[in-house]
Amino acid sequence: MSVAPPAPRARPRVAWARRRPRGPHAAVAAMVVVWAALFSYLSVARHRAFWTGRFDVGNMVQAVWSTAQGRPLETTDILGRQFTRLGAHVDPVLVLFTPFAWTPFLPEALLVAQAVIVATGALPAFWLGRRWLGDDRLAVAAAAVYLLYPPLQWATVTEFHPVTLAAPLLLFCIWAAEERRYLTLTVLAVLAALCKEEVGLALAMLGLWMVVRGAGRRYGAFLAAASLAWVAFAVLWVIPHYNAGEGSAFVGRYASLGGDGGEVGRTLLTRPWEAVALVLEYDRLSYLVALLAPLLLLPLAAPLLAAGALPEIAINVLADWFPQYSIEFQYVAVIVPFLVAASILGLSRLRRAGRPELLVRALEDPRRVAVAWVAVVAVSGLSMGPLPWWRDAPLIGSDNQRLDQYRVTDHSRVMARAVAVIPDDVPVSAGNLLGAHLSERERILTYPVIGEADWVVVDAARPYLGDRLLPTAHAIRLAALRARPDMRIVFEEDGVVVLHRERVAALR
Repeated sequence: MSVAPPAPRARPRVAWARRRPRGPHAAVAAMVVVWAALFSYLSVARHRAFWTGRFDVGNMVQAVWSTAQGRPLETTDILGRQFTRLGAHVDPVLVLFTPFAWTPFLPEALLVAQAVIVATGALPAFWLGRRWLGDDRLAVAAAAVYLLYPPLQWATVTEFHPVTLAAPLLLFCIWAAEERRYLTLTVLAVLAALCKEEVGLALAMLGLWMVVRGAGRRYGAFLAAASLAWVAFAVLWVIPHYNAGEGSAFVGRYASLGGDGGEVGRTLLTRPWEAVALVLEYDRLSYLVALLAPLLLLPLAAPLLAAGALPEIAINVLADWFPQYSIEFQYVAVIVPFLVAASILGLSRLRRAGRPELLVRALEDPRRVAVAWVAVVAVSGLSMGPLPWWRDAPLIGSDNQRLDQYRVTDHSRVMARAVAVIPDDVPVSAGNLLGAHLSERERILTYPVIGEADWVVVDAARPYLGDRLLPTAHAIRLAALRARPDMRIVFEEDGVVVLHRERVAALR
């Protein structure tokens, strides 16, 4: 009796056959690399053109350099006092950059690291796009929207700030929360919280979103509670502990609402109309439009996720310090990830809405939607962003003076020669834009504070007193400094002056 041969086994599918196409991943990876390279170049070019300041590149450089010298996060404040940076902002993530202090390019290394880290936020934007939009073309567009968003670009080229690193970290947190990867989320949330004291408020809102969305209610509640506890600890204990018992010096930026933190809080609770009046001022409303318009108002279609940005938006629009309600500074960093993620989720909801019919037809073709989405944010970047090449383009050109700051000029070269005159490791008093290049030392005072410094370097063409441009007051102080008998001019060219104090030995 013959036995039939066994049937051949089905050939197993190889692992790569089950994977999604690699093309979208390659496109996103290419965008990340190109963006990181471009913004590294722009950031370093701006520094070498002497447009970064003692506040804040120099401040961060000194904190990292001091840490490498065994004095964790020690800096010289604007009044000339030595103190630990935690007395101003609780951003100990800076310690992770200590190895850069052992290179001869500390400022440049920080700027490049910032650009590279920020660029990685395109990855969670892509992953969220795949999850929520269900189309690789739209997912790649989501990554492009993140990278092209003007506020993110400005935050990246505006000095170096630990809080800017929170932008990609928070977007990774949103992705990890949606994927229910709680261990990953915990690590990312801790890193984000260490970027600045108020980042915990955004994390608390993320935890609330998780609770309402059902994406891990218990973990979301834990995240919200732990984040609020961290903010309270940072603001009520860490800052006063390292600031001679005083609270945050930045409360003064809210003088329109009160003289101290308690009074500001009472104003918000008892006279909220005063805060509303501030928000309704033209500059603040323009700021809100600049945040939402490049994203086609899509975050409004996912309001609970977009609400993660509300604490930081409130902190900014209620301040009297104008950079806080401008998209051109680091104060947008915590806002960006929530608005970008909410725009992705908002688009997903609109595509599933089913009505009105006109909207359904407009959003039914993923290719057209992707192109239109990217085109709007790209054109917004041409007119509102930091890229210098489009400033004179018809219709979309920008008159922002900061677009000239990437070019090394003859004046920049004079500033470099002046800085080279200053010896290493001696106390020096420097103007804001010169101080960024002199901060790898124990004592770096910000002009007009001179203190014990025997070397002073100032620039009459860029007349900074502290971190403010004050031409008249600067001219008066410089004239008085020139007239001092113990000060000798050792370098003067194109308005840049280096003075050396000659100390006369006491007679016996």
